[in-house]
Order: sequence, then structure tokens, then C-alpha cells
Amino acid sequence: MSAYKSDFLAVLDERGFIHQGTNLEGLDALAARQAVTGYIGFDATAPSLHAGGLIQIMTLYWLQQTGHRPIALMGGGTTKVGDPAGKDAQRALLSEAEIAANITSIKGVFEKFLTFGDGPTDAVMVDNDEWLSELGYIDFLRDYGVHFTINRMLTFDSVKLRLERESPMTFLEFNYMLMQAYDFHELYNRYGCLLQLGGSDQWGNIVNGVELIRRKDGVEAFGLTTPLLTTASGRKMGKTESGAVWLNADMFSPYDYWQYWRNVEDADVGRMLALFTTLPMEDVRRLSALGGAEINEAKKILATEATALVHGRAAADAAAETARRAFEEGAAAEGLPSVAVPRARLKAGLSPFEPLQATKLIASNGEGRRHIKAGALRVNDVPLTEERPLTEADVRDGVIKLSVGRKKHALVRVE
Repeated sequence: MSAYKSDFLAVLDERGFIHQGTNLEGLDALAARQAVTGYIGFDATAPSLHAGGLIQIMTLYWLQQTGHRPIALMGGGTTKVGDPAGKDAQRALLSEAEIAANITSIKGVFEKFLTFGDGPTDAVMVDNDEWLSELGYIDFLRDYGVHFTINRMLTFDSVKLRLERESPMTFLEFNYMLMQAYDFHELYNRYGCLLQLGGSDQWGNIVNGVELIRRKDGVEAFGLTTPLLTTASGRKMGKTESGAVWLNADMFSPYDYWQYWRNVEDADVGRMLALFTTLPMEDVRRLSALGGAEINEAKKILATEATALVHGRAAADAAAETARRAFEEGAAAEGLPSVAVPRARLKAGLSPFEPLQATKLIASNGEGRRHIKAGALRVNDVPLTEERPLTEADVRDGVIKLSVGRKKHALVRVE
């Protein structure tokens, strides 16, 4: 039985979303008696968000599902500065055109999770460039800079870690936390927003916003953070050997996305089902209790449900079927990552490392050689015992199936 009275915090608590809050008892009481408007900011540093940020989108999803209003704040203004939290060096500064293009590309993901509109609990999407770019710098510092002490700012992890590691922090980055606090103040005044949500690395920024609203507006606002996720073996969520697990299909295919979730570690299955699917918790508990080979069935359900949220049910089911054919039937299934090569290339001899790198199964020739040495690189399900070129003799029904380990596969389509 949850200690929380509001559906919002009870759901977040049961599913593992809560790390810390400024006054959880007060927020619980508020959310139990009225609809609360809450926001999360997303900087537009790339054309897509990645799976590491998915926990924030899911937090907004549950905020709306439990009767409250979510705001997805696009960081058109803050992206011009760059958040120093968790970074050892300053991010490359993007042009306004690049930022605008990234925001346009990112927006579609939110429509999969949130219902937008004009109703009392309909989601709103806002760009903080609306107000940040209009600020007069001197006026801003006079009106808001007086509420932030350098002493306090130096205690926040985002600053302290950079100083301890002797990594330079520019004055531009140092101002980021003022800008984020000002965002919260603006959203309170424009939308009645009383809650800021974010990852635990945003705690300092969130507390600054809560305090600014108390000082400038005379009301209590609230902050709530989610845990920073790592896998059971300590790896950061949303990363693979070949790079980020992007949420946009044109940057990371639905099939690859399905595989990412299918390949989670056994110890992570229950937690990932709770955080990244909408399955009822009784189903999550039942699936996470499975042991031995049965845990693979839970992983497949996790992969299909997580993929359906981002890419739609049809794409998720197609990915699951492709995987079933590839791994359970051993077939060179349609839909696997593939690369086309002219038949003439095979007559001359084609290094298997070239298509493996093109389909991102390996990052370098050296990695490919290590896989051969370990017996993990296979051609048409037969282990490659030495480095040799692919030839016409390897073609089966117009394709060559390449595999790295038991779970990573690609096709060479011969034209």
C-alpha cells in the first residue's frame, strides 16, 4: 500500500520513478485535491532524444494519466548555452537554425505519449526561447541575479565536479542554472505551473527554481527528480557499443530499438518493465519473477511494449516477428539491418568488416578481428575462424547473413 494519497505520486512510487523531492508531502496533498501543472525541459542538442531521456517522457505520461497537466518545455533558448550538469566539457554551441531543426525533429516523439490540446489536463509544448531571447542582460541580472549567491552555486554538483576535475567552466555555462530557474518562474506566471520534474542530476537547478518562485512570487512550488538509470552492470542507460539509442526511427530503426530492450540484463527486466512500459504492476511483478530461460519471454514482452510506445504497435509486432524468424527459425528474415552491394564486389572479394561497420554491428576492423578470435563472428550462422573475404559462394537466396554473437544480425543484399 502506497504511503501517498494522490494517484500521481502513488503510481510514480510503485513504478520506481521517485528519487527525491523538495516537499513530497505537500506535493502529494496538492495533487490529491487539484490538477497540478508540471514541466520537464528538453534541450535540443540533437535531432532526436534518446532512451536515456525516456524516463522523463514517461514521467510526463503518468502525470497526465493521473489527471494533471504536463508541459514539455523545448529548450530553444537554453540550448544556446548548454547545461553543464554531468558534463566534463562545454558542449559545442549550435546555430539558431540547427536548434530550430532539432526541435522540429524532436516534437513528434511527445505526440506518441501525450495528448495535446486546450483542455485542463491536455499537454502543452512551449519553447523557452520565447522569453529568454527577449531578456535584457543587465535588467535580468538586476532583477534575478540578486537571488542567487555564488557561494551556493559553487556547491552544486554540476559546478563542483568540473572544478574538482580542473575542467574549465565558462561563464556562459555558469549562467545556465539562472536561466532554468527563470524558466520555472515564467511557466508559473504563464501557466500556473507548480512542479518541475527532472533527472537527479538536475536537483540543483530545480531547487533554484523552487526558491526563485518563493522569493519572486511568494508561493510554494515543488521539485521532483527521478533516479539516474544505469544497468545492473553499471552501464549508462540509452547507450550501446555503437552509440546512442535514439527515439527517432530515422536515426535508430524500430527493429534495433526492439533489440536494445530484448537484450537488457536479466537483473534489469522488472525495473525496465515498470519504468518503460504501461503494463499493470501485477503483470510487471509476475514477469519479473520469472527465472531461468523463462526470463527471455519477459524480455520479449518488454521489447515489444517499449517499442510500441515509441514506434507504434504495428512496428513493434513486426520487429518481434523479424526477431523470431531470425533467432528462432535461423532464417535470413526481412527487416534486419542491411546493406546492398553489387555482385561484382563479391567477385573481387569483400571484407566482411565493411558491411558489418555499415550496419553498425561493429565499430572498427579491430573489433571485427577480436570477434573472429572469440568465435563470435558468423557468416550464414557458421563461425568465421579466420579473416577472409565474402564471395559469391556465401550468397543464400540473394543475401548473406552476418552475425556478431547470438543477438546481433545483419544482411548483405547482393544486387
